[in-house]
Amino acid sequence: MKYRSSLAISLALIAGLASFLLSSCGKGKVDAAAEAPPQPQVVHEQDAGAFTVDHPERFALATAGEYKAAPELNVTGTVSPDVSRNIPVISIASGRVVDIRARLGDTVTKGQILMRIQSADIAQAFSDYRQAIADETLARAQLDRSKLLYDKGAIAQKDLEVAVDAAAKAKATLETTIDRLRVLGADINQPAAIVDIRAPASGVITDQQVTNAAGVQGLSGPNPFTISDLSHVWVMCDVYENDLSFVRLGEYADIRLNAYPNLVLKGRIGNISPILDPTLRTAKVRLEVRNPGMLRLGMFVTATFYGMKKEVHAAVPASAVLHLHDRDWVYVPVAGTARSSARFQRVEVVAGKMLPASFGERQEIMAGLQAGQQVVANALELTSTVEQ
Repeated sequence: MKYRSSLAISLALIAGLASFLLSSCGKGKVDAAAEAPPQPQVVHEQDAGAFTVDHPERFALATAGEYKAAPELNVTGTVSPDVSRNIPVISIASGRVVDIRARLGDTVTKGQILMRIQSADIAQAFSDYRQAIADETLARAQLDRSKLLYDKGAIAQKDLEVAVDAAAKAKATLETTIDRLRVLGADINQPAAIVDIRAPASGVITDQQVTNAAGVQGLSGPNPFTISDLSHVWVMCDVYENDLSFVRLGEYADIRLNAYPNLVLKGRIGNISPILDPTLRTAKVRLEVRNPGMLRLGMFVTATFYGMKKEVHAAVPASAVLHLHDRDWVYVPVAGTARSSARFQRVEVVAGKMLPASFGERQEIMAGLQAGQQVVANALELTSTVEQ
């Protein structure tokens, strides 16, 4: 019995000691959640875009500024050559190409040999030229002899006149053969059946219709080459019928390239097509642009046209605009709530371009918000709080 009583006392002591230790540990533990700042409580309303948030001081507000700018029209365009600066390379003589010294895309200078043609026309022209020289020499000698005989009374005047006429005709025939050789591109000092085709102007070869050993048909065939002066080019744009009020002859448009996003070129409106595309209901607008060197034929560009009257738009910090589901939103405070809480409304807007650095990190709002209205300066921060 003594053994059982002593065991019970020992168990009681152990239980009391364990209870004491547990109570001591509970008193020393720190509740981190109790010491943290209270989280804003969000109360959603029937309107999915409206909600009430306590501790509104955590969300700074910004006032939408005023930005005046002319309305803009952005269209796409394609770089094309200036037709007035396209120069065809032609060959009067027909024949076979024996040598090509230029290719598509090459930059050539005026007078440079582009290709050489072996031509039967040239061979025949030199044959006629040599015969004309012989005939003119004979006719001149006969005229000199007739003059001498006429002075001595050996021939009549009509015989002298016949000799004069023959000499004049022989000289005219010789001059004609010389002109024909020059038109064909041959050099009378180098009689050969091969003619050199030279570049009539400096520029870039933008079209090639001939290859080595190919046949050339003279004026009846396609032009072997086309040389373009790309120092000035055209940008051809399609403008819808409803937007034609943005374009006016003589005005300038801004041109931007995808390859050079920081470069802005100026293009003058040189022509507005008087005929609309019956399917797309668009008009071709031609911009004349000075090429600084990076414009290449076929490039896609973006052209910006400006309206006559300036419009007043709102401007807010870029962080105030939330891009969600392919739309742009801002959070606007709604008056009439208690001081300890605030009611916000999510408003859809049409965001425009980023404003220049002189306006700060601000973005233009085209529609949905007026200048002077307040918005939440950091829309992403409020959004993350609402979604918690």
